[in-house]
Amino acid sequence: MNNLSGIDIAIAAARAMDDKKADDVQILRMSRMMVETDYFVICSCMSFPQMQSITQAVREAMEQLNVKLRRQEGRSNNQWILLDYGEVVAHIFLASERQYYNLEKLWADAERIPFKK
Repeated sequence: MNNLSGIDIAIAAARAMDDKKADDVQILRMSRMMVETDYFVICSCMSFPQMQSITQAVREAMEQLNVKLRRQEGRSNNQWILLDYGEVVAHIFLASERQYYNLEKLWADAERIPFKK
């Protein structure tokens, strides 16, 4: 078990995404809008290989912090991979899919949390 807060976990996921050159990494505070999770960490990428690289980087970062993956939705041929860590849910999109679902607009009232790269 770890003693990290949800925001610490979200920032670690965002940094892992950014390290793999993910586009437009965003952290949304969701705790006022849903009970299932406190933060969404969202990014987009340009190719399936980059998507896999980002997914692996987030998983490795969470493993190093002893944050357990509850479930993963989407695999190598999907255009959206979701990694559920309980307090934090990471969304890794191909750019066109992110634009289509537009989670930032859907959750427009969510607070945007800045993170240092």
